[in-house]
Amino acid sequence: MSDKQNWTASRGRPLSGTLDIPGDKSVSHRAVMFAALADGVSKIDGFLEGEDTRATAKVFSQLGVKIETPSPSRRIVHGVGVDGLKAPSAPLDCGNAGTGMRLLAGLLAAQPFDSVLVGDESLSKRPMRRVSAPLAEMGARIDTEEGGLPPLRIHGGHALRGIDFVSPVASAQVKSAVLLAGLYAEGETSVREPHPTRDYTERMLSAFGVDIEFSPGYAKLRGGQRLRATDIAVPADFSSAAFFLVAASIVPGSELRLRAVGLNPRRTGLLAALRLMGADIREENPSSHGGEPVADLVVRHAPLRGIEVPEALVPDMIDEFPALFVAAACAEGPTVVRGAAELRVKESDRLAVMSAALRALGLRVDETEDGATIHPGSLQGGRVDSHGDHRIAMATVVAAQMAAGEVVVEDVANVATSFPGFDALAGGAGFGLRNA
Repeated sequence: MSDKQNWTASRGRPLSGTLDIPGDKSVSHRAVMFAALADGVSKIDGFLEGEDTRATAKVFSQLGVKIETPSPSRRIVHGVGVDGLKAPSAPLDCGNAGTGMRLLAGLLAAQPFDSVLVGDESLSKRPMRRVSAPLAEMGARIDTEEGGLPPLRIHGGHALRGIDFVSPVASAQVKSAVLLAGLYAEGETSVREPHPTRDYTERMLSAFGVDIEFSPGYAKLRGGQRLRATDIAVPADFSSAAFFLVAASIVPGSELRLRAVGLNPRRTGLLAALRLMGADIREENPSSHGGEPVADLVVRHAPLRGIEVPEALVPDMIDEFPALFVAAACAEGPTVVRGAAELRVKESDRLAVMSAALRALGLRVDETEDGATIHPGSLQGGRVDSHGDHRIAMATVVAAQMAAGEVVVEDVANVATSFPGFDALAGGAGFGLRNA
């Protein structure tokens, strides 16, 4: 453990201030990808300077795309067109980014050259058959390790055909991989989902000039289309804002303004859940960035009550459950989560790891196969192993703001994958947080 980065978190002061949350990770990944495939030069503002998104940008550099960084959070991408990518000379490292790997699998399956997608230790344990199976149905050839795990060895030169894909899982990454392959496929490609998922890919393909039909839970496009360069303003990442929404809700005397946060309706299930729990969160200054709705979020402390989380909200808050667990820990009465089995195949088994984190801080959590019941109580100090999961680490820091003693959060280096500078921003807002 000694070589891993740890934090010590403890009660701070009431949270206050106006915060600029880093750019949306999902939008940043897609902005670089689609700009690379476009005809012409695209400018991206608000690009997330995280390890995951930088890894995606580096992959496209390896594929022959010129990407300039005139200043932090800006990228100028010289698109090569859908048919202009070059064969890489080495494996393509996606780092910790499941989004990067799964979307790239769809894109690279259609290329005339071979490629290999690799990732870090965490990503190398995440299931890829959910992507490789529908791509194989389209005519792609992708080899995985035993159990459908990375690395992905993609054999180029295979003609793809459009399919009507009924996805067994509600996953924006799976949907996006199939749609990207569909850009290169003969005929039309459609995807139907068991529950609607985030439509970042559909919205952004449309912004880049692709004729795509989409509605909640459904998307269809025809192959052979080209993308035209466009400028993208990336909104602040709602998943990153989530930790501050919960923290300001539970710490007495707090009031925070989070500027220009992306409010994609397929992303904001946590906002609805927190409001059901009694949270005081207002939306101000609404506008639109690159087809994405944004607004300032103003959150004040409010007493929360436990709820049964409506299952209809679950697909729209899958990355925010660690934060929700902390809100539940500080509410009046138990909170019940069902229908969230997808959490078991994220950066960690988030149901198990977040339940263990709250137990380590003295709470009772009854875990089920697809959810948990969180029984609120008095949070204590202790040690929590984040298992290298950035969202578990940040959620534990939030919980520590209401704990009776210090909380050591172990293995926090991966926070930089999605939220570089979290510790500095949190400390400035009033969190008790330091390097252990």
